[in-house]
Amino acid sequence: MVQHTASTTHARQTAWATGGMAFAGVLMMVGGVIGVLNGIAGIATNNVYVRVGDYVYQFSLATWGWIHLIVGALVAITGWGVLQGLDWARWVGVGLAALYMILYFMFLPYAPIWSIIAIAIGGFVIWSLVTVPRTERAP
Repeated sequence: MVQHTASTTHARQTAWATGGMAFAGVLMMVGGVIGVLNGIAGIATNNVYVRVGDYVYQFSLATWGWIHLIVGALVAITGWGVLQGLDWARWVGVGLAALYMILYFMFLPYAPIWSIIAIAIGGFVIWSLVTVPRTERAP
C-alpha cells in the first residue's frame, strides 16, 4: 500500500500549477500573435470579418484591428515574461487576460466561435497565473 505524505501531495500540486503557468505563458504568446495578425487583417482590409446580426458594441473593423493589434502585442510580451518567471508578468497577465476576455466578448458578432474559445483560454490563463505559489517560477 502506498502512503502519500503532505509533501508528496504538495509537490504534485506545485508541479501541476507550475506546468499550468508555463502553458499559460505559451497560450498568451500564441494568443497575442494571433491577436496581432487579426489586428493587421482588420486594419488592412475592412471586409475580413462579417458581423453576425446587430450588437450594442459596434466599432469599425479598422478600430477593432487597432485594438487587437495593441492588446495582442501586450499579451504576447507578457506571455514571454510569464515564461521567464517574472513576478510582474503574472499580475499584468491576469489583468490582460481579463481585458482579453472582455475584448472577445465584445467581438462575438464578428468571430463567434473563436471569441468563445478565446474567452475560455483567458479563463484558464487567469486560473493558472493565480494558483501558482509565489515562490515558484516557470521553467
